[in-house]
Amino acid sequence: MTEVVAYARFSSDNQRSESIDAQLRAIRKFCEDNNYNILTCYVDEAKSATTDRRPAFQEMIDDAVKGEFEKIVIHKLDRFARNRKDSIVYKALLKEYGVEVVSVTEPLSSSPESVILESVLEGMAEYYSLNLSREVKKGQKENALQCKTIGGTPPLGYDVDKNTLKFVINEHEATAVRYIFQSVLNGIGYKQIIAQLNAWGYRTKAGNPFAVTSLNSILRNPKYKGEYRYCQDVGKDMVKRRAAHKDYESDAVIRKKGGVPAIISERDFDKVQQIMDDRRIRDTSANAKENYLLSGKVRCGECGASYCGS
Repeated sequence: MTEVVAYARFSSDNQRSESIDAQLRAIRKFCEDNNYNILTCYVDEAKSATTDRRPAFQEMIDDAVKGEFEKIVIHKLDRFARNRKDSIVYKALLKEYGVEVVSVTEPLSSSPESVILESVLEGMAEYYSLNLSREVKKGQKENALQCKTIGGTPPLGYDVDKNTLKFVINEHEATAVRYIFQSVLNGIGYKQIIAQLNAWGYRTKAGNPFAVTSLNSILRNPKYKGEYRYCQDVGKDMVKRRAAHKDYESDAVIRKKGGVPAIISERDFDKVQQIMDDRRIRDTSANAKENYLLSGKVRCGECGASYCGS
């Protein structure tokens, strides 16, 4: 009897976990008919196949390299990968260790015709993924142009109106936001601000106690002065994670003043930005090995950046 493993996956929380059950049911029937013995089932829930950053998938690949089974049985090829590069790389790696990927609904052999058919199926899967991404981005851009939420958790001080999908002020949380900005304007330190917020029982939008990083993300968010800002084309890093805020000053950013109800005046918001910038300069100069008398005082006349001592 051939020793095999099963691999099943569904893409997002919007899909149903029953999809996994259906895949595994078809895989078990296929293995019974072909005299395969399933050693274990690897399952990735809410994981996209456009990336190989899937825990169960990577565990399966590691076990394959150890020689623990002969075949990987999947329901369809797109469950294994929707990225042709990943599909080619991992199938070549598995082949090196004598492991074959078998699709229940797309039986392929080692014939030249099967090679062509497999490449067509993989190309169609990648096209579907890319086309879906394009349509999703189109919808997100349309929402952004109307200053609507594009998903995710709203910042502290805001909720989302379920009917209009626009940001509305949460007055209870907005009180904490106003306190944070006013405290910075009054020269109060982060530790004191955090201690006071936590003592009052305020929590971040994620329900956690406040910390320095929590304050930084609030103090730098232009929504609080009423500016809606959305950057779709931030790109991704080498491991396909979104490079957040990477291009927020580029022409690809959608900005609309007054697109969000303001909690802080624009004047106070800009003052806080200057205070934070000055603090950053002082913090950097404090770590310097040499004492430059004009640190933080000399700036470029064209771009406004601080000069560096050398």
